[in-house]
Formats: sequence, C-alpha cells, structure tokens
Amino acid sequence: MGKYACMLTGPAGAGKSTLAAALITHAQASGRNVHLFNLDPAAERFEFAPSIDIKELISLEDVMTEMELGPNGGLVYCFEYLMDNLDWLSEQLSEYNDDYLIIDCPGQIELYTHTSLLSRFINTLSTSFNYRVMACYLLESNFIDDVNKYFAGTLSAMSSMVNLEVPMINVLSKVDLLKKGEAGSSRHLIARAGRTGKDLERFLDPDPTLILSEANSHNPKFYNLNKAIVQLIEDFSLINFHPLDLTSEDSVGDLLSHIDNCMQYGEDEEPKEPKDMDMGDFAEAEE
Repeated sequence: MGKYACMLTGPAGAGKSTLAAALITHAQASGRNVHLFNLDPAAERFEFAPSIDIKELISLEDVMTEMELGPNGGLVYCFEYLMDNLDWLSEQLSEYNDDYLIIDCPGQIELYTHTSLLSRFINTLSTSFNYRVMACYLLESNFIDDVNKYFAGTLSAMSSMVNLEVPMINVLSKVDLLKKGEAGSSRHLIARAGRTGKDLERFLDPDPTLILSEANSHNPKFYNLNKAIVQLIEDFSLINFHPLDLTSEDSVGDLLSHIDNCMQYGEDEEPKEPKDMDMGDFAEAEE
C-alpha cells in the first residue's frame, strides 16, 4: 500500500478543521485507516486528537513570546524550524507508513501564495518520505455574494495551485449555509441559486463573460483591469470549485472520492488472492 497525504489549505474560517473531521469520520466508517496531522502551530481544539501534531515540536504562542515576533513572523519561524528538524518529522511519519494522512494547515494565505515554505514541505513529503500528496483549497461560499471577493478568492486559489505545484481540488465550502440563508449571503442570491441552479453553477465553473459584466457594473472605471484578470483566469483554465455540504454524507463521500482519484489511491495495492480451498471444500460448495 502506498503513502498518501491530503493537505487542507485555504484562508482562516473556510472550514478546514471541520472538513478534516468529516473526512476522517467518513473514511473510518468504511474501515479505512486515516489520521489527522495538525500542521497549524496555533491550533488549540480538535474534534479528533491529532496522530501527528506540530505543536509537539514547536508552538506559535511560545515563538511569539520568546522571539518577540508577531503572528505572521512567528508562523514563518515555526515552519522554518520544522524544515530544520526533519528528524522529528521522520520519526512521526514512521508510525504511519501505510496509512492515509489528512493534514490540517494554517489559515494564513501567505503560506500558500507568497512563500516557498509549504511547497518545500510538500516536496520533502514527496521526495524524502515517498508520499503522494494533493491539496484541497477551501473558499467559503459567502465569497460568491460579492463578485470582487470572488475574484480575489479565485486568484488566491490559482496562486496557490501555481505555488504548491501539486494536484489540487478547489472546494466551495459551507454550501449548506447558503441554503439556510446564513454565512452573510443575500436573500436574492439564495433565491436565484435555488430557482435554477445556474447562478450558483457559474461560480463553481467560472464564466468569465458573466463575471466580467457584473464586476464592471460595480467598478466601471476598472474595466481594463477586470478584463485582464478575467482573461488570466480564462487563459489558465485551472479553476473550478467543488461544492461541499458537510451536512450531507453523500457530499463528503463525493469529495473524498475525488481526493482518492486525485492521488490514485489504492492503485498500487497488490490484488488479494482468494483463500485456498481443497477439493472437498469445493465439492461441498457446489452441492
């Protein structure tokens, strides 16, 4: 059996930790060995106790106190410290050679878009520890209520895909809250999405023409800039979003299936031979 690691990335509040718990619950219910790897040195509460926890090596609170650094500088220090202490990582990973890791990452966007820290970590998992690695980038569903925020979220997802250089699934999280009228979504958007589904669908698979016209209705003086951004999204053709409703087992299972396919989970597993039966057993079975 191979080694697999799914990294849950995205901004703070997007639902990474909640998704980690849902994926582990769903996988364990089907008899799979899936473990939580907490990669956030500031995390405090977990629905599942992490099997591997970076806070056992270093915590953001300690770094901020002892080094007199702010949250962002402290987080960078924590990841640099981790990369300088790969013996600790090797010891932790050695206990889970044939298992599936869900890696819950911090919510600072800079880690995915502006620095090479996470890409170095991923490269280490792949080359030094022989893990197949993929990432999910979570964007909260209330971003679709504001086209400008949606533009920014889409570009952040694209930047993360380019920077991390691993197979990635972009997830529109908390879709269940859209149905309830929560998460800051306006009633007219919910009504439109509920009536035809097409308005929501164009945010799942970005339609540059429609998005451009709506963005320019808010900021007509930025027409050329909006057009260039939309053209960039269209030219790369990398972004689409998978809707996630954590209240639905089918939705969680569907995402886990996509994650498995992304990493070709189980394709290197040896086929199991049927148990040997002597001729007497065979004859009894036929009777």
